[in-house]
Amino acid sequence: MSAPHGQAVSFRQDSLRVPDGADLYYQVRGDGAPGMVLCDGLGCDGFAWKYLLPYLGRRHRVLRWHYRGHGKSTVPTDRTRIGMAYTCDDLARVMDAAQMDKAVLFGHSMGVQVALEFHRRYSRRVEGLVLVCGSYGMPLDTFHDSTLLKRLFPTLRAAVERFPRHTARIVHGALTTELVVQLAIRLEMNPALIARNDLAPYFTHLARMDPVVFVRTLDSLANHTAEDHLEHVDVPTLVVAGEKDRFPPGWLSRKMAERIPSSELLMISEGTHTAPLEVPGLVELRVERFLRERLGVETAEVPPKVG
Repeated sequence: MSAPHGQAVSFRQDSLRVPDGADLYYQVRGDGAPGMVLCDGLGCDGFAWKYLLPYLGRRHRVLRWHYRGHGKSTVPTDRTRIGMAYTCDDLARVMDAAQMDKAVLFGHSMGVQVALEFHRRYSRRVEGLVLVCGSYGMPLDTFHDSTLLKRLFPTLRAAVERFPRHTARIVHGALTTELVVQLAIRLEMNPALIARNDLAPYFTHLARMDPVVFVRTLDSLANHTAEDHLEHVDVPTLVVAGEKDRFPPGWLSRKMAERIPSSELLMISEGTHTAPLEVPGLVELRVERFLRERLGVETAEVPPKVG
């Protein structure tokens, strides 16, 4: 049973030690079927779900977790064991720990690749997919519709691996300045829609993150693709994208939606890579409709606030 609106929602958090020594943080909020799993973007610890998480948690059991070296999760004893090859197995173990056999997977940015790859490997555990502002693979090939970052990345990674402490100091100093936050809002987001306090937690987390973990995770993403799996996705799927997103350009989301059988696409005309924060009400309403019409889930008791 789900908690009536206005009453306290159940919540617990824990950490799971996996065989190679990493401690994976997870939290479970709310009750009710089907369960929901939120998969973050690279360098994120949940900021993109600020509005969608409590909305879903009113009527569903929602699992939120942190990847290796992200947020409250630690790195394994062997620090080379980072990246997509381990992420799906980590998610399966976390779902087991949360006693969640099957779920609707939500992925934002990198989380889209995670959700698609998880469906490839553990399809029986996936009831549906909500793929938000992400690519099916090899994101450096299309970042800002250019291959520049792909060409520069090997040099950047080598520098970070060789000088990790210096890199950490430089990154921390840059990301903790208000100028960087404001530049990101003006250059990459929609300043008319995004609130500074909604984006700031991302920079706070990124400033604390081990840069070696970041580049190793990014390297695994850069060499991973689920494009060949799109036609085999056999669960209801909703693709959400921002027309003005330049991290993965909007055309990639259109292509992904076209390739996944019977998928649906919500293209937000003024949205960017942080569309769930820019127009939370619109995203919530579309997710609610998707869950109701495609998965037979009851509608929310109280309509979400649009805007």
